Amino acid sequence: MRIVLVGSTGVIGSAVAAELGKRHDVVAVGRTSGSFRVDIAEPDSIDHLFDKVGAFDALVCTAGAVLYAPLDQFTDEQFEIGLRSKLMGQVNLVVRGLKRISDNGSFTLTSGLTNEDPIRQGSSAALVNGALDGFVRSTAIELGRGLRINLVSPTLVQESVHLYGDFFPGTRTMPVREVALGYVKSVEGSQTGRLYRMGWVSET
Repeated sequence: MRIVLVGSTGVIGSAVAAELGKRHDVVAVGRTSGSFRVDIAEPDSIDHLFDKVGAFDALVCTAGAVLYAPLDQFTDEQFEIGLRSKLMGQVNLVVRGLKRISDNGSFTLTSGLTNEDPIRQGSSAALVNGALDGFVRSTAIELGRGLRINLVSPTLVQESVHLYGDFFPGTRTMPVREVALGYVKSVEGSQTGRLYRMGWVSET
């Protein structure tokens, strides 16, 4: 398969690239590095990416920005970062990618645990993750052409504890190489409309 991997140089993206690259042609895409560049917060940039990449069989996104801050300090502009990047950036990769992806292809997006396992300063992340969950479940019944879509929701990966550990006290972590298996399951499997929780379980 020819797999477009957006966020290919990040912590999770690098692990996904290493695993899927054993068996597939992975097209590395990043904001500042990779074979192709894209700013997923800008729809025109996404269109430009697809014009350059051409046809593909699967798209995986491990990219998307979101801010963590106390709710009473959040501004509209700060909320907008998560909405434009991690939420609508991934939504637009799907909507704009529909015309380019091969029949029986798949989309794999990334959320996180904060909408089901809340943390302090995580209101924006929770908002975005919950919306992505709803989008994927709804989109799965409309895609047609044998297309599939799934969502990977990783816990805090061990390799990022030094950056984000203070936001997730007491949260079980997982090695990024194991998180990458959720993306493999989505791309190489047959399921659609699924949420793959990697390293955590819902307590609701």
